[in-house]
Amino acid sequence: MIKRYSIFGLIRLLVSLIYTKIFYRQARLIRLPFDIRNKRNIKIGKNFTAGFGCRIEVFPLNEDNEICIVIGENVQINDYVHIGAVGSITIGDNVLMASKIYISDHNHGSYDELISDHPMSIPMDRKAICKPVVIGDNVWLGESVCVLPGVTIGEGCVVGALSVVTKSIPPYSIAVGSPAKVVKKYDFEINKWIKV
Repeated sequence: MIKRYSIFGLIRLLVSLIYTKIFYRQARLIRLPFDIRNKRNIKIGKNFTAGFGCRIEVFPLNEDNEICIVIGENVQINDYVHIGAVGSITIGDNVLMASKIYISDHNHGSYDELISDHPMSIPMDRKAICKPVVIGDNVWLGESVCVLPGVTIGEGCVVGALSVVTKSIPPYSIAVGSPAKVVKKYDFEINKWIKV
């Protein structure tokens, strides 16, 4: 392992390891820089691993001390993942995330047919609209995936690179595209992925 790093890389890794063991004792490794906002509103499980430049932030709409982001055990997020919550994001156990992923449970304003914010209003002044996000156990999110409010990604799913998840994905599915659509499901009777 040591042969894979330059001297600078080893020093950087050592600093990250010391930081992890001081501030996140149950984590495996958190590479610096790591930006966490309102840590009291975030629950992180054992053996958490984070890549460089990750950002996890909570700005609770309701109680100031409520847990808004729950991250399960053995979760690995790679470089530049951004997770932002005002209400509820739950990430299951054994989840693997590639780099540059964005997960959010909120929007600034409402844009549906019934209640809609005016396009000339200032976006920051629009009311935050929140819908919970759930990512099940054993999910793999590919490079640059975007998960939007109100989505549930079922257990055992794979979401392909550059996909934008706007609707829930059933368990044991592979989804790709923008918006993401299910292209395969796992058939437990024959133990194979089957095209949809």
